[in-house]
Amino acid sequence: MNDGMLSQEEIDALLNIGSDDEPDETLHTNEVESLTGIEEDTLGEIGNISFGSSATTLSMLLNQKVEITTPKVSVIQKSEIKEELTFEPVSIQVNYIEGFTGNNLLVIKAEDAAVISDIMLGGDGISPESELTDIHLSAVQEAMNQMMGAAATSMSTVFNKKVDISPPTIKHEDDGTIFEEDAYVKVSFQLRVGSLIDSNIMQLMPIKFAKELVHQLLNEPAENETAAAVEELEKPAKEVEAPVAQESATEELPQYLGNNMNQNNPQVQQAAFSTFNQVELNQKEQRNLDLLLDIPLRVTVELGRTKRTIKDILDLSSGSIIELDKLAGEPVDILVNEKLIAKGEVVVIDENFGVRVTDIISQSDRLMKLK
Repeated sequence: MNDGMLSQEEIDALLNIGSDDEPDETLHTNEVESLTGIEEDTLGEIGNISFGSSATTLSMLLNQKVEITTPKVSVIQKSEIKEELTFEPVSIQVNYIEGFTGNNLLVIKAEDAAVISDIMLGGDGISPESELTDIHLSAVQEAMNQMMGAAATSMSTVFNKKVDISPPTIKHEDDGTIFEEDAYVKVSFQLRVGSLIDSNIMQLMPIKFAKELVHQLLNEPAENETAAAVEELEKPAKEVEAPVAQESATEELPQYLGNNMNQNNPQVQQAAFSTFNQVELNQKEQRNLDLLLDIPLRVTVELGRTKRTIKDILDLSSGSIIELDKLAGEPVDILVNEKLIAKGEVVVIDENFGVRVTDIISQSDRLMKLK
């Protein structure tokens, strides 16, 4: 303009430019935290181990072959999650109550949840009901409870400390409270259940919690504790070879199923036996004895027993729970050729079950039992 004053259009243009610049600065200051390559690999390995155990548990529950692919780890914003939910979601939230402080969220398709619930309730999973009722959601919740319980047991072994979870909570629809964080670490994998399910599952955890898992696994104290646990596992074999009186020491023990009975200051006495090597035998007798020692015997570990009526047996189906006559943490029976010879406590070594012998009959009584 000739008078040197700005027109209203020019003033509006200047104001629009200023308003456009401000959000860019805000976006830069609120940039989402990312993961390093080591953190992604570590979280992927944790997911691979824990979900491997979960797959085994789910296979037993559904009586179907269950396969889980290698997890993929990435960071995802809250807005991006909603864009990925192109299906009807069912979410299961799990809170850690011991070992860690945090939670994670599993998101599966409603149609997959319907298949799982149908099998849990005695169906074949081929033609499940399209509508998920409260009883169907309860069945899915129980399946996920056992799956995540198995995952927590695996994490106990990995982190060399007790890890426990609260019963999971399940939601069928997003009521605005499912995704509370601005960003999550997404662990996605492919789940295949026989020929019934072939789809993706997402595990979402807060970034802070994910980084804490990586920190606890990779720091040096955790490695020292793991070495101490391995040494403790090898300790019984060493004591049998050369029993030496030792003072009480606080050492990390393997993960126990249930409550470990009498694990503090157990009274252990070394029994003295005469060995066959001390008996002088001729060549033929020694050869016969060697043949006897090579005879294979069936060793069975019995968790417990129960009695049920014929009606109860006929009513059993996949997912049924049978209560045994033993309390959690009680010693299990160790039988050789169906004869009771020892008692022990169940431990987890890597991903396998084992039994630590806590009480055993004398060698002569063992020989009598084997007649």
